Amino acid sequence: MIWNLNVEQAITPNTTLSVGYVGNHGVHMLNRADDVNLVMPTLTPFGYLWPSPIGSGTRVNPNVGKIYGEFWDGTALYDALEVRLSKKLSHGFQVQGSFTWGKSIDTGSASVIGDPFSNSITSLLQFCSACRRGPSDFNIAHTLVVNYIWDVPTPKNWDGFASHVLGGWELGGIVTAESGVPITPLIGGDPLGEKSTDPFAYPNRLTGPGCGSLVNPGNTTNYIKLSCFSLPTAPAALAAQCVPFASATRVPIAGTCANLFGNAGRNSIVGPGLVNFDASLFKNNYIKKISEAFNIQFRAEFFNVFNRANFATPFDNETLFDSHGSPVAGAGAIDQTSTPSREIQLALKVIW
Repeated sequence: MIWNLNVEQAITPNTTLSVGYVGNHGVHMLNRADDVNLVMPTLTPFGYLWPSPIGSGTRVNPNVGKIYGEFWDGTALYDALEVRLSKKLSHGFQVQGSFTWGKSIDTGSASVIGDPFSNSITSLLQFCSACRRGPSDFNIAHTLVVNYIWDVPTPKNWDGFASHVLGGWELGGIVTAESGVPITPLIGGDPLGEKSTDPFAYPNRLTGPGCGSLVNPGNTTNYIKLSCFSLPTAPAALAAQCVPFASATRVPIAGTCANLFGNAGRNSIVGPGLVNFDASLFKNNYIKKISEAFNIQFRAEFFNVFNRANFATPFDNETLFDSHGSPVAGAGAIDQTSTPSREIQLALKVIW
């Protein structure tokens, strides 16, 4: 189901403002998992608990290996505010700006393949809709794009030589600003004892002071606030059925429960945003001795003009703990950028 409401108003004869609401709701959506042949857990008041000792459970079908799964039980929701301001070309100048503020939530963004995006979890738990539900892998909350073109006027009192050399310039630019894409905090290995070929586990999210936000903006070494996550803990009612994490030296980590599914949730961390400015400078040189339309155009194009370092979401550092419960070295760190450094491109283009 898709619905929208748009209101458009002409501010001036050449300028139009449009404001709209867009929404959709999907049910019985296709969700895919790369391996559903795993040990099934028991639902408790504290979450899903896998058998103890870890690894003692039996897979759905122990006689075969990986089983791909497709399920038509997914849901999807999207709501967005869309604003657009557009000025048509007049006096040699045109500009358009678009802003979207929205949120997409689903129970899985995989359909054709299990991991269509860099942040996709390939085998979400097919039996637990609440465990799968979260921001879509492609969700970007805020997007602003502004583009403009300006044909710089040539004064009429310039003589032929001045008009030919100093006239014919054209400026253009695109400004893009958007928030980041989400990722999921994970525990490495198979601490739950799923025994599938594609296991995963969530840690617990803490809600203490300083954990209203789960990231340290601008901090490339510790972008994810590791202090806001912990290993799943053993409630008193489950203590007898819990297996504590054990460090690499096999020392049990008191109070933890390795076979209890954590509550951090899918796509609960939002990566860094992006701000970029691309610009162009064109010089049109019409040679009317050849024809009225013959033009040798000089083009200078600048990408990421301000050479801004747009940090990438730490897709490869979202595993916070290993299977023993020990912190992973480099967890939460950013090690790459999402856009290249400044690039300048020069060209000549012949138009006739």
